[in-house]
Amino acid sequence: MNRRGFLQSTGAMALGMALPRQLYARSTLELGGARIDMVSDGHLELPADMMLENMPQDELAEILARYGLSGDQFEPPCNLVLLRDGPRTVLFDIGAGPDFMPSAGHMLQAMDSLGVAPQDITHLVITHAHPDHIWGLLDDFDEVMLPNAEIMMGRAEWDYWMDPDTVESIGAARQSFAVGAQRRLVEVEDHITLFEDGAEVLPGIHAVATPGHTPGHMSFALDAGGQGLLVAGDALVNHHLAFERPDWHSGSDFDLEQGAQTRLRLLDRITADDLTILGFHLPEGGIGRAERLADNRYRFHAGV
Repeated sequence: MNRRGFLQSTGAMALGMALPRQLYARSTLELGGARIDMVSDGHLELPADMMLENMPQDELAEILARYGLSGDQFEPPCNLVLLRDGPRTVLFDIGAGPDFMPSAGHMLQAMDSLGVAPQDITHLVITHAHPDHIWGLLDDFDEVMLPNAEIMMGRAEWDYWMDPDTVESIGAARQSFAVGAQRRLVEVEDHITLFEDGAEVLPGIHAVATPGHTPGHMSFALDAGGQGLLVAGDALVNHHLAFERPDWHSGSDFDLEQGAQTRLRLLDRITADDLTILGFHLPEGGIGRAERLADNRYRFHAGV
């Protein structure tokens, strides 16, 4: 047994004993000859004020109460999109890996429950280079996690994280994000294909620039079985404030105003085109739709 096989078998055993069965909960779409699974990588544990500090506090409290949110911590789920379509097995983002936080980084075990192994992945498509989205590029032994995959990433995002100045300019709170991204991207550089906004990165998968959360954040428009879908990444980072008040500045964004403008533009497109959302941090498996309300406000509805 090689080292990755050992990791998968022992990791699955340990995880099965230590964590609840909900870890493997997922949503599935069957669309013509394509199948989409939302694969759980676990969840994050984040200080709430990281996101909320710039928001109007009175209206904020009312919205959070309606969604049953209180306290100082958010625990958003992490949902990876797995598309199987004929000879292609495409993963969108690869999760947090073993080094970010204990509650996340469980993609291997969740994929194993689907009968999918790392070597089965033919393409990895990256929305952006935050830890919970790409630190899983390397395994516990710093070996490439997906040995047979072509890795696809927007050029603007690549340029930002690989710029030596980013480590110094990103701010002390996120400096480890930049160091971790550079270390991993250097290791997989030979596997990476870069693309621009609007590119058809794979047949039926088009890049949609959604900057603000990071400088080069990309979402992806999919046409599977005649149905329009959008892999949103962190352009829509939660199911409450990002929909109810997309115009508010979110502290989780690199560029606060650009992030807000991107949310407004994206939600307008989603509702106008009746797109199904595949969301990294959205609840109940991450699949849902947006309903347009009044005054640039929206509501997320989980399910197909």
